[in-house]
Amino acid sequence: MRAWLAAALPQLWLRRGWPAMLLWPLSLLYGAVTALRRALFRTGLLRSTRLPVPVIVVGNVVAGGSGKTPVVMALVRHLQAAGWQVGVVSRGYGRSTTDCREVQPGSLAAQVGDEPALIQRMCQVPVFVAARRVQAGLALLERHPQTQILVCDDGLQHLPLQRDVEVCVFDDRGLGNGWLLPAGPLREPWPRPADIVVHTGERPAFGGFRARRSLGAFAQRADGTRLALHSLADTPVLAVAGIARPERFFAMLRSAGVRHLVEMGLPDHHDFSSWQSPAGAPSTWLCTEKDAVKLWDRHPEAWAVPLELALDPGLLQDLDARLAAQVPSSPSHSHIPDGQQTP
Repeated sequence: MRAWLAAALPQLWLRRGWPAMLLWPLSLLYGAVTALRRALFRTGLLRSTRLPVPVIVVGNVVAGGSGKTPVVMALVRHLQAAGWQVGVVSRGYGRSTTDCREVQPGSLAAQVGDEPALIQRMCQVPVFVAARRVQAGLALLERHPQTQILVCDDGLQHLPLQRDVEVCVFDDRGLGNGWLLPAGPLREPWPRPADIVVHTGERPAFGGFRARRSLGAFAQRADGTRLALHSLADTPVLAVAGIARPERFFAMLRSAGVRHLVEMGLPDHHDFSSWQSPAGAPSTWLCTEKDAVKLWDRHPEAWAVPLELALDPGLLQDLDARLAAQVPSSPSHSHIPDGQQTP
């Protein structure tokens, strides 16, 4: 059922057909509830918290994956290169635990979430997960007091956490049919204020910065063994992807010259706890890095293909200017004041 909904709903949300029209009255109710919630936070009847360091929230207004986590990792790497001490907070979607915890190098994706595990592995920064991002942020700052900037992976609609920069990510779906959930894909009305808009797809529907996706030249196993992707041109390959849009991964593999693909698309955040290669499938497996943090626990022979994302230089300049306005001192000498809670 989950797989069917994952495939059916995005198609329903692309147009204003009769199934969407039947759900439209529920969209009005959803819109009223979300508007009321925003008003309660705006007036201070519901409280939000400002953390003692600048917070960058990367999220979207369209339900489903749009490339937020690759954008988060690209921003973290940019900030690291500029000399900032960076931490990341996340809800940890799909994890079996409910507490606030730090993502360790050996943490299982099932316990912390696949995306936080991937960010920690690839960026080597402190990462904390909690349903309340404020709790995750405070715990991270207590454990790692040298942290100067927090990046929140997802959470554009998580209003208890105040933010200094909002980055809204879109893919080729754009706004879909433009309706709110459940008749359309929107979590909140668009347009809405956002500091930075970035498009990870090939066909941006409106203005914003572009992010270019490409596959790395090498695939890697759990033990660090590397394999040039072009060497698989004539090799039968099982391509596995449990991401929001598996077909994009498969298309990129074909564009990279991996021609003999057996494609297996799975629901986003698939846990792979009982997954086995289908009978008769090729013995060489390719997967995304996000899937590898779960697959490698049981199948270290799987080859993970890194997704490289290049952000528009103008976006990075815009971000740097916004951060300079927040923290005018240099990254290596930024002062960390005491925390405070505000309406």
